[in-house]
Amino acid sequence: MPDQAAPARARDRLHALLVVCVLAVASIVIAFLGAAPTRVSANELLGTARAPGDPAFVAAHRGGAVEYPENTLPAVRAALAGSFDYVEVDVALTRDGVPVLMHDATVDRTTDGHGPLAALTLAQVRRLDAGRWFDARFTGTPVPTLAEFLDVLAPSGKRALVELKGRWDAAAVAAFIDDVAARGLERHVAVASFDALTLAEVARASSVISRLAIFKRLPDDLPAAARELGVSGVVADGRSVRKNPGIVETLHAEGLRLVVYTLNEDDEWASATQLGVDGIITDAPRSLERWQSVAFSPSR
Repeated sequence: MPDQAAPARARDRLHALLVVCVLAVASIVIAFLGAAPTRVSANELLGTARAPGDPAFVAAHRGGAVEYPENTLPAVRAALAGSFDYVEVDVALTRDGVPVLMHDATVDRTTDGHGPLAALTLAQVRRLDAGRWFDARFTGTPVPTLAEFLDVLAPSGKRALVELKGRWDAAAVAAFIDDVAARGLERHVAVASFDALTLAEVARASSVISRLAIFKRLPDDLPAAARELGVSGVVADGRSVRKNPGIVETLHAEGLRLVVYTLNEDDEWASATQLGVDGIITDAPRSLERWQSVAFSPSR
């Protein structure tokens, strides 16, 4: 009669081996998840929600377009040297897929060149003068690449709001995230976009970097739209917020933040501050800071 105990012992050893393997895999997964960085919270990114009358944070629009040629390194360096909370820049892709700092779809307004940025290679863009149109003392200022911007941002310890212009596919977003992560800036850069698909690609590529949805006109149910997009907050046209002032409190109740653009006058700053917006994007960050220093002076 064959020994029936031997197959049983073999099955037991196999079962034990499988259990050990499963536990080993589980331990690796738990360790990985435990070590994985957490997503930047709205509080960490934009501060606690403001109450009506509290000072909003200041973001230098395109580096501070009143004093410097927009989206250039002189503008960025000046903003980072100041006491502003954020520098805001626009990033778009050249024909060969290289991200550069540029707001418009064409290069005509802010350089001495002509035509769509998307039709020009990086080599062609680098030959353009992005400073002389603003002031002769900036003659020869080039259009900076994203990498150059990040290299200036990294040692500053400051934060940036980076708007991705147009539609970015998975490969372009992945390269962007790699550039940010390589410099340890995942907790210092917030990505903003009008494009829902681009924001979704950013979410797939990074579990850390925060995203902000930009709206020129507010949707009927803005909190629902923000939840669907999975963003930490909203960047909205200041005029649309003034038409719907209750939206500030509504977003705050959802744990979201509201940043308004582009406000350049005292009355606009006063109105936004009274609504309790969390941040103000402005072409004149120094003037806004001076206004805040007076408006929130203890002697007032």
